[in-house]
Formats: sequence, structure tokens, C-alpha cells
Amino acid sequence: MPTIVIDGEPYDVDGDKNLLETCLQLDKDLPYFCWHPAMGSVGSCRQCAVTQYQDENDERGRMVMSCMTPITDGMIVSLKDEATQEFRDSCIETVMTNHPHDCPVCEEGGECHLQDMTNMSGHTQRVYQGPKRTHRNQDLGPFINHEMNRCIACYRCVRYYQDYVGDTDLQAQGSGAKVFFGRHKDGALESEFSGNLVEVCPTGVFTDKTFSKHFVRKWDLQSAPSVCMHCAIGCNTSPGERNGTLRRIVNRYNGDVNGYFLCDRGRFGYDFVNDQRRLAEPLVQQGDSLDSTDRDDALAQYANLSADCEVIGIGSPRASLEANFALQQLVGEDNFYSGLASSEQALHQTSLTVLESTSALIASLRQVEQADAVLVLGEDILNTAPRLALAVKQATKNLGLNMAADARIPSWQAAAVKNLAQNQRSPLFMLTPAATRMDSIAQSCHNDVPANLARLGMAIANAIDGGAPGVNDLDDQEKELVAVIAETLKGASKPLVISGSGCFDVAVVQAAANISRALAAENDKAAIHLVLPEVNSLGLAMLCSKKPEADLNAAMKRTVDQVNGQAAVVVLENDLYRRAGKGLVDDFFDAAQSVVVIDSFHNDTTARAQLALPAATFAESEGTMVSSEARAQRYFAVHNTEGYVASSWKWLAELNKSVSWTHLDQLTAACANSSPLLAGITLAAPDREFRLNDQKVARQSHRYSGRGSATAHISVNETRVAQDDESALAFSMEGRQSNLPPALQPGIWSPGWNSNEAINKFQDEIGGHLKGGDPGIRLLDKATAGTQSGWFDSIPQKSMPGSQGYRLVPLHHIFGSEEFSSGSNAIAQRSPKPYAALCAADASALEVDQQGWLKVELNSGQWTLSVAVDDSLPRGVLGLPSGLTGLGGLQGAAYGGSASISKTQSPVIASDQTSGGGE
Repeated sequence: MPTIVIDGEPYDVDGDKNLLETCLQLDKDLPYFCWHPAMGSVGSCRQCAVTQYQDENDERGRMVMSCMTPITDGMIVSLKDEATQEFRDSCIETVMTNHPHDCPVCEEGGECHLQDMTNMSGHTQRVYQGPKRTHRNQDLGPFINHEMNRCIACYRCVRYYQDYVGDTDLQAQGSGAKVFFGRHKDGALESEFSGNLVEVCPTGVFTDKTFSKHFVRKWDLQSAPSVCMHCAIGCNTSPGERNGTLRRIVNRYNGDVNGYFLCDRGRFGYDFVNDQRRLAEPLVQQGDSLDSTDRDDALAQYANLSADCEVIGIGSPRASLEANFALQQLVGEDNFYSGLASSEQALHQTSLTVLESTSALIASLRQVEQADAVLVLGEDILNTAPRLALAVKQATKNLGLNMAADARIPSWQAAAVKNLAQNQRSPLFMLTPAATRMDSIAQSCHNDVPANLARLGMAIANAIDGGAPGVNDLDDQEKELVAVIAETLKGASKPLVISGSGCFDVAVVQAAANISRALAAENDKAAIHLVLPEVNSLGLAMLCSKKPEADLNAAMKRTVDQVNGQAAVVVLENDLYRRAGKGLVDDFFDAAQSVVVIDSFHNDTTARAQLALPAATFAESEGTMVSSEARAQRYFAVHNTEGYVASSWKWLAELNKSVSWTHLDQLTAACANSSPLLAGITLAAPDREFRLNDQKVARQSHRYSGRGSATAHISVNETRVAQDDESALAFSMEGRQSNLPPALQPGIWSPGWNSNEAINKFQDEIGGHLKGGDPGIRLLDKATAGTQSGWFDSIPQKSMPGSQGYRLVPLHHIFGSEEFSSGSNAIAQRSPKPYAALCAADASALEVDQQGWLKVELNSGQWTLSVAVDDSLPRGVLGLPSGLTGLGGLQGAAYGGSASISKTQSPVIASDQTSGGGE
């Protein structure tokens, strides 16, 4: 380990880092602009200059850029040398020649890296008094504001957008003082990760447009540690609230999961919390309408509705473990059902079985980024699990990093590594139903129906390990593809298989399991990651593991056939019209004696309720979610509930007279004790009794202002702050704000570091894990997994699309396919309208084009949809988007089946359909 001397003090340091990273890791304050820990060094801003001395006798030294300077044993440097400090000050003066002095009106003010670095450099006076250059700003869509006059030309934005993410529509145009960072013309940024520009940019060039609509300063936001609700990856977030309105979401660093970045759905999909469709009070059926009532009457109504009958509980993958468990305890284990269609339930239970018994690593996103060969089987990850896709993009760069290591080029030398690698990438294979935006960086792509993709996967497993079941009737092209993929994965040091529920086909998941088992037999670094659709899909599967057949279809059958209508149905945070066809759900509700719904929103399911209870969203409640890598993570309320709104688990505790849960911790412990799979969830975060120096953790910053004025219309006296009895956090600025456990860290701030760049003060090493460990606890991993199960040997028959109608395949969209984010106005602006996709040959045969319309008929309903021509789809295959508003009932079983389609001239969706099965 090298020893270096900084301003007279010796330090033992990591020799693989550059000098800037080393200084930051040693808690030194050294200014910088162009460097970013996820993107490496290019040395363009010159702001991180230090003085390096040849030896202890050298009194003059030479100026070097610390981000471009490798560590050497015995190195002597000074951060405080007067000449270097003057140089850093002059760099600030240079960038300020064109920077407007608009901090009071700039939305970045108060969390601006430029402000921090200016103060750190000691620059207090502007010399330049001349005119400043100006630019015309662009409309970059509903997510991002653009204010180019604030640009300091650090090039971070294009390095992130082009080099890290791999998109191209944001570019550097012009040169010198006239350089412009934007698109070739106005229009929404195409990247699924454009929102990270808000945090990557060190100034106010790119700001959050959704935040602008209800803007407050950072220090006036109340924040809490949370988890993204929009997919199963489990990205850590920090929501910000003011006066009862959720204002924004920013990234919360987790070294094992999302690191520095979020996807746009996770960042901008929060506004559903503020939606006018929110249930604000209990509703009870009076005649043909639902009328408001109070809490006590609602509880009495439930007692009447559930008296002298069985109670059937319908759970939800978007509700917390605690809420689902509370419902299970209310109705009994035999009467609890997952709320998923049978095909979805089978997928989730199969995925759980695979993860429980795998001998491969269950890959975290950090491990995904380290893979040197990746096979994606059946999953459009850029749309179903975007943050996973970003990790895969980084994995494809590992060949370049290995080439650089062989050439003795440090990995942080970003420009040198890029120039050496050119377009060479680690192998990525995409086997999906249709073309994806990941295909451009893949070594090989293949599109087919899910059954045929599963057959390819089974064949790959057999090619790796002859003991795996084989597939005999592949054509020559398929055999060649199988051989290339198998040989590549076998030869990799860290091969990774990614699959999941995106195809709605169990065989695809089973094929991925066989491949990972075959690889793990010879390689202890082989890994698997299975994508699941919703935030708590795996947690719900664990809760239902003792009764894997407990799906929505079984609940319907039992209610209709066995209890003969003598049942009250309690639906927890689940719009069943998104899970099954309208006719089936109508029959289910018609057969039930009564329907009780606990949810946050008015939807088609609450419209059928005799009693609807208003549930808190993630922003107002607390609970535990289990991600697709089996990581249990706790989320906390960012603000208190108002009126009759309460956490779902609290409503269920009130309804259940046989339990005495008064706090979430009691419910979490009971849930943990109910199954060995869930035993670790109590370790996901400190409990409600946790204190530091007898203090709770403050949700508000020490600069929080306006506590009296916020309630002045009620009383001129400052009102008592709301009390949080469910966690170790306080709805106040009073409390502990430093040296916190990462799972309780509401936001990031350090003296002199007001921007998100302060994260370096909280990490064990730059870009590494957090001090105290990354939030969450793994419930499954290779070390604790059970004995490897046998091979999956059910090989699907070869599918011949077109032989019996058009074969349906799902098409996913990052914007629109997910339920919660669809309620955000910004996301809705980017969401596509329902459509039907087919190849050009099929479109020609039907005499339709891009401006045409098709009538699509399924068992679950019929729709009239606009035509989208997609030549990546095989003949006889019809692609229908999953989850879009207006296509309810298409989840699960519909995909993989057949549809009847015909040309039509009418753009009106069938009049006998509702939003549950068409509009």
C-alpha cells in the first residue's frame, strides 16, 4: 500500500485511485467540476489543481491536475500551496465570465456544486465586467428544464449522456465560449435516464421541470429514506415534501443497487401521490353511489359486511410485506390469495423457486456491472427494469477496461480507455420477442415468440452441460446461435443470465435457470438475475410460498363455486381490472356478498366496493419491500397522513379484533416469524426505538424555514409537529442529522457540500459502499440457498405463429406500462397510446399501414387499435403493449395465446368495453 504525504501529513492509500479520489476519500476538500466518480477523469476543467513535489528538498514543486495524477509511493503534494490556490481561483473567475449572477432565482441555488466549489476555492470577487454570451434555451420535454446561460462547459452532461448511458441526441455543439449543449432541435430527450442530468450537471443548466411546478428550496424540503415503487429493482430514493405535497424524488445512493443514478420513471413518476383521484375518506355504498363516512362508521360497516360469512383476502404486489401479512392474518392463510392472475402467480413462484435453489450468484446491480458476458433471455430490460439495463450497459464496457488494464492504463483514465476500446464491447446477447433499444450494443440479437426463446435457452444450457435436457429440432441458424452463446458464456469469468416475467411465460424462466445452473457447475462467479414486474412481487411470492396456487383465479373460483356467494372479499391495494378480464372480475364481485377495498385511489375496483378505506401511499406510510435480488428494504413516510387516510396495515389491524398490533415493528416481527424466507426482514432498518444520543433522526434540515408561516392561517402560534410513533425519524428539524445508519439517512449534506456531491463524505471509498453498509438485507443468496434442484425438463413445443390466429406477445414501455407512474402528468405525456404491432408483411396482407386501424378480438375483450409496423416481429405475431391505460385485462394469460384481427376503419374502441377491458 503506497504512502503519500499531503500538506505534511503521511497517509497509507489505495494505489489504484487517482489523487483527487484519494484526497476526497481522506476527507480533504478539493474542488472539481468535470470529474465524476461514475465517469472517471478527463482533466478538462483544471479546477482540481494541486502542487506536487519531486522530493522533500523540492521547495517549488509543479502544478498537476489531481484527477489525472496516479498515486505513487512517496508522493508529496500540497493542496494549500498559494500559487495553486490562486490558480484554482482564476479557474473560477474564468468560468464566471459568462455565468449569470442569478443564484437567487436559479432552482439549483442552495444545492449547487458550482456555489460549493466557488466558496471552497475562496473566490469572492468578480473582476470581469464585460458583456456575457447568451444562448437560446430548448424545450427538452416534460422532464427537464434547459438554461444554457448557466453552463460552465465542464462537459459532464455529454460524457454522462453519450459515454455512460450510450445515447446520442444530447450533444456538444460549437466550440470555445460558444459551445452549446443540447439537441439538434427542440424535443424530448430520448434517453430513459435523462433525469440524471439534473444531478450530474454542477450548475443549473438542467433542472427538474416537474419540481419547478411546485418548487421550494432544498433546505425547506422534508425528506425520508425510501424505495422506488415503479419496478422490482428496489432503487433507493429520497422523496422531498413541503406542506403536504410531494415535490420531487432524488437519488439516494446505495452501492449495491442504484449507485448514483435513477431511471426517469423512478425520478418523475412520483406525482401520482398528489393525484386528484386519491381516496381521502372512507366511502360506504348508499344505493348506487359511494358516500363519505367517518372512521368509526367504516369499522362498524366492515363488521356488518363480514358477519356470518367467510372473508376472502386479495393481496397485492404493490403493497408492503406488512400490509399483505396483516390481511393474511385477518382472513386466515387458507383464505388469502395473491391478487395475481394464475399465469403471473406461476411466474412469480417459479422465480422464487429458482432463486431459493440456485447455485449461481443472485446478482445485485453492482455485480451486474462486473459481468463480462451477459445473456438476456426474453426480457426487454430497458422497459421492464431500466436501472438493470443501465447496469448491463456498463457491463459491456468491461472488455475495454480489461484491454486498458493489459495496457497498464488506469480504469479512471476515461478518455484513454475509450480511445483504446473504440467500439469493442463485452458480449451481450439479446433474445427477445421484439427489437429493443439495447440491441445496438449487443453482439447478437434474435427475436421470436416466448416458447421458441425458451427452447433456445434450454438448448444453450445443454450445450454448456450435456446433463441438461436437450432440444432436438433446431434449425441450422438456431444451432449456430446456441453454439456461439454457449461458448461465450462458458469462456467468461463472470457470466450473467438475465430473464424474468416480461414474456409471461414460465418456460423462459425455467430455461434461464437451467443455463445458470449449467454455468455455476463450473464457475463459482456465474450469476443470475430474474426481473419481476412490481415493487414487492418477490415479497408476495415469499408470503404465498406455502400455498403457491393461491392466485386470483383460485379466489374467483372459490367465491363463485364453493362458498356460493356467502363471502366478503377484502381487496388490498389492487385494481383487479388490471389483472384479469372485465367479465371475470365482474362475475367475481357479483358472486361476493360484499366487497371491501383498501386503496389509495379511485379506480374500477373501488367503484365496485360496498366499503372503501383510504390508504396511505409510500410517501405517507412505512413498510418493507423485497426486490428482485431478494433484498428486503424499508421505506419510511416522508410526511404524516391527513384526515382519515391511514397506512393499509393500520386499517387491517383495526379490522382484526384478534391481534394487538399497535406499531409496525410488531407486525414486521410477526411477519418475520411466519416464514424462514422472511426471517431477516427485521434487519432491513433500525426499529422505532433507535436513538442516537437520545435523539430521533430529523427529516428536516437544520436550515428548514417557515414552520410558523405554514400554519399561520390556522394559528399565529407555531403548532406542535406531527409525531411519528412508527420509526426512529421525526417530522422535525430537531434531532440527529449526522453519523446516521444508511437505512435512516433522509438526505445528503455535509459542511461545505450542499449538492449531491456530498455523497463522497458518506462512502467507505469513492464509488463504493456506504459507511455502515448499504441499506437492506439479502434474504436469499448463493451462500444460504438450498440444495440445487434438478433440471427443468419441460421443453415447449416449437411454436409456429400464424397457424391458429395471430400469436400474442407483450411489448413493454417504461412510460405507461406501470400503474403508479401512469398517474404522473409528466409520465403521461411520454406514454404511448394503445396500439397493435405487426410486421410489414402481415400489415400488407391485411391491407393496413401505420395510419390504419385493427380490430383485435380476445377472450377477455375486443379493442380497436392503431397499427404500428415493427419488422422485428415474426410473421403471424401480434405485439400488444402491456399495462397501458385502455388495455386492462391483457395481463398474464392473454399473452402467449392467439388473437383474431381484422382491418377496420373506425378509430373508436369497442363501445361495450370499459377501462377494465378497453375503452
